[in-house]
Amino acid sequence: MIRYRQSLLVFLFAVVSGVAFAQNNTNSPYTRYGYGQLSDVGSSNSKAMGGVAYGLRDGSQVNFANPASYTAVDSLTFIFDGAVSLQNTNFSNGTLKQNAKNSSFDYVTMLFRTAPWCGMSFGLLPYSNVGYSMTEYRADEAYPENSSSVKYAGDGGLHQLYVGAGFKIFKNLSVGANFSYLWGDISRSAYLTFPSDANQLPFLRASSASLHSYKLDFGAQYTQMLGKKHALTVGAVVSPGHDLNSRTSIETQVGNSSTGATVSVRDSVATYGIPLTVGAGLTYVYDNRLTVGADFMLQQWNKTTYMNAKDAFCSRTRIGVGAEYIPNPMGRSYLAHVKYRIGAYFSQPYYKINGIRAADEYGVSGGFAFPLLRTRSLLSVTAQYVRVKGKHPSFLDENTLRISIGITFNERWFFKSRVE
Repeated sequence: MIRYRQSLLVFLFAVVSGVAFAQNNTNSPYTRYGYGQLSDVGSSNSKAMGGVAYGLRDGSQVNFANPASYTAVDSLTFIFDGAVSLQNTNFSNGTLKQNAKNSSFDYVTMLFRTAPWCGMSFGLLPYSNVGYSMTEYRADEAYPENSSSVKYAGDGGLHQLYVGAGFKIFKNLSVGANFSYLWGDISRSAYLTFPSDANQLPFLRASSASLHSYKLDFGAQYTQMLGKKHALTVGAVVSPGHDLNSRTSIETQVGNSSTGATVSVRDSVATYGIPLTVGAGLTYVYDNRLTVGADFMLQQWNKTTYMNAKDAFCSRTRIGVGAEYIPNPMGRSYLAHVKYRIGAYFSQPYYKINGIRAADEYGVSGGFAFPLLRTRSLLSVTAQYVRVKGKHPSFLDENTLRISIGITFNERWFFKSRVE
């Protein structure tokens, strides 16, 4: 009982710390649009394998991307899994370049079996992140006194706290579902000033949206053995789209403290939604040593309403491939138990600027999972290179190098002590 209480306290502490740590972990100007930068759903092994997750059945880590995978955990295992990331991003528009460093909370989860046919998981995941600050200078050559500058800033994001269960229907077929509470706040502002003319009053417009609702994810996995050493798993996930509960306020301010400011605050009625998401994946496993997989995901953001606009976004697609290799799970040397991972993906983000898709995204990844001595636990280290390429010459390009550190505590809990 003491172990259960300790783990629950650790989990609650991680939840509180994760919510605080998750804020302001991006400087991307693209987060000015919509809900910001969407978080890829996947644990440490998935991130290193190009985001492959829908067909993964790994009993040593939590695969919250497909709740049907929870049945892969054995009856004696309790898993506590979490990760954080550090990243450096270079922004460029062909003329100017800028670097930014950030840290981020990735996830914290737990997984255990409640019955021979049922596994259960709960955890905290980021859904999206907003964080940017940039200034646009608007020159007026004919009337220099009318030249102005606008500073755009935003922060916040959405989080999801989930509880899920997976059920084994037949020997080779499992299904599952995650129920999440989705919530968060997003603030944005635009501050207009006239540096060359003190007689023209500055103008501030700020918006604040508080969002909360539920989110459902349904998953299935079917595994077919092709001989004693070959296994093929097909996985699929569906997440229905719907509108969110929201509260939005708009603040305007003319002037400043020195000139005397006129401030107006009003509530606004706005509709926000999350999209229908469908995903499918195929994974091949050889002798519990080599895993190769591929995933495809589609999110119908183009059919989602955002601030009463029904055409604010483009559809989002993602294709990923990856592999994991263990030299010899039964070997005696330490290096024989290290997991080697590699992957790549291509994605089309949902951002739309001036009526067109804003960018394409490419990524490659690789990493290792190091066993902790005398335990079943793992330390995962993953490196990701991500390039966001603007679809128009005036749009920004981003190059990000991200290092993720994950720790998976894999303990044998559910067994009876034998007393002689």
